[in-house]
Amino acid sequence: MTWANRARYMTFSALLHLVMVLLLGGTVLYKQYIEPPDFAAPPGGLLTDEQVATPQQDQVQIQKTEFEVSATSSTTAAPAMQIDAITTSATTANSFALNTISAPNIAIKPTTAAPTAVSAPMVSGKGLSKGQASRIAGFTGGWAKGGTAAMSQPLKSRAFEFTAYLAKYSGGDWDATVWLDGDTVRGGSLHNLLFIISKLSHKKIHADPQPIPLDLASNEIFEKKPPFIWFTGHRDFILSDAEVKNLGEYLRSGGCIWGDSSLPGQRSRFDIAFRREMLRILPEMNNKWEPLPASHPIYTNTYYQEIKGVVPGMNFYREPIYGLKGFADEIAIIYTANDYGDMWQFGIDEKGDFDMSRDEKRRFVAINEQMWHRRNLYFRNVEPKALMDTYKFGTNIIVHLLTRWEAKVRFASRPTQ
Repeated sequence: MTWANRARYMTFSALLHLVMVLLLGGTVLYKQYIEPPDFAAPPGGLLTDEQVATPQQDQVQIQKTEFEVSATSSTTAAPAMQIDAITTSATTANSFALNTISAPNIAIKPTTAAPTAVSAPMVSGKGLSKGQASRIAGFTGGWAKGGTAAMSQPLKSRAFEFTAYLAKYSGGDWDATVWLDGDTVRGGSLHNLLFIISKLSHKKIHADPQPIPLDLASNEIFEKKPPFIWFTGHRDFILSDAEVKNLGEYLRSGGCIWGDSSLPGQRSRFDIAFRREMLRILPEMNNKWEPLPASHPIYTNTYYQEIKGVVPGMNFYREPIYGLKGFADEIAIIYTANDYGDMWQFGIDEKGDFDMSRDEKRRFVAINEQMWHRRNLYFRNVEPKALMDTYKFGTNIIVHLLTRWEAKVRFASRPTQ
């Protein structure tokens, strides 16, 4: 091999080695600095909760630590109070202890607490003329027994007697939560509610449920003088002009409309229809739907004081209680969107359990048989404790409707000083 051939061979070999070094060396450098993945999944997919082991925490010895808190206050009359230290003794070696902390006794100016009875503005009678007060007194005067002398007595000591009606309105399914035999109401929500009220009160609240629904377009509404009219249903409806006129006069006389949706929650067909149609009844009030405040007597001046706030209805719905105001800032229309009516298709007996009694035709007396067999499938929250709470809450509402005008009418009827 000549010198020239050897030179060419060496040059080609050097170039080949250089190319190999560049290629292989770059690959190694790239792999050396590649970012590791955030997580790795085993064969078959991502990690599951069962595959993730809870890491063991390191044992940390916590030393006893002393805290000294000093504070200044513009009022120095109150002496400092002592707050006991928080201590613990565990079975392991780890423990901690805080020494006594000396802190100033800060005087806090109390705010106005929620009333435990009807507050002054609720009983002032403001907004009632003497003529209106006289009209309301004549319409509502027969509900409570004992006259004006009984008004100062505790609610559970008083006696009431009244009739209650299911509203038979135009359109819709007004009989959604009751059981009919022809045109007669045999049982259901309103009947069970009034029966339980009478039973629990030892007949001090004697309620007479009417088997014939109330025709809202007739004058019967002014002859019977019910403290409230019960509206319920699932569907859309539109009141006739005669119904709107009669209901307006009924509310101006001191009555109340109580609506309860049989489809719990908002934006159902009945919910939309009821809110819309009720606004037609008292147009002069320029009303809007508002939730009842926590200070409202329905929650504070109650027959059953153990019932606090709104109780859950069917399927655990707990919507606020809404109202439209009438004269003297008093509620004229109350609306519960929690489907208490379907809850009240399950009766309670004297022992506080489901009322399983039957009539001569072997029909349940106080339970909707179809709902009973589907109570764990479609109808939740149906158990004795929840039912009893709804019955007591319904009693609180009714007792308020029976007594809400008493103090206002007396105040408005006083002679001007």
